[in-house]
Amino acid sequence: MTTQAPGPVEQMFAADEASRRLGIELVRYGEGTAVLRMTVTSAMVNGHGIAHGGYLFLFADTAFACACNSHGPVTVAAAADVDFIAPAREGDVLVATARERIRFGRSGIYDVSVLRGDEVIAEFRGRSRTLRSTQHEEPQ
Repeated sequence: MTTQAPGPVEQMFAADEASRRLGIELVRYGEGTAVLRMTVTSAMVNGHGIAHGGYLFLFADTAFACACNSHGPVTVAAAADVDFIAPAREGDVLVATARERIRFGRSGIYDVSVLRGDEVIAEFRGRSRTLRSTQHEEPQ
């Protein structure tokens, strides 16, 4: 029986303590894409009784990271922004779907949609930069 070594996304996700502690699950990924799932917990709810935007950003950012690292070289965020469309509440199961829009040189643009069922909760756009080295260093 041959065991296949984990790919770059599985390796990165396995080392992502923040995402694991929040219960984020990697559902699937492919070249330039990723789908993740997260349930909003009571620890993620702000003083208005809705999911804190920082947790929604982190969730979308994790999907972005999985999609842009699917190609292999270590890739990090150069910039990102999010539009919050509708509130999420405790107990909501959210799905983040990341899609590569374009890669050029060492840069890329990725869109992430965060949904509760069929309802859009947030739209995220991330801009990536592939590192010249696989060492943990600043992008050049």
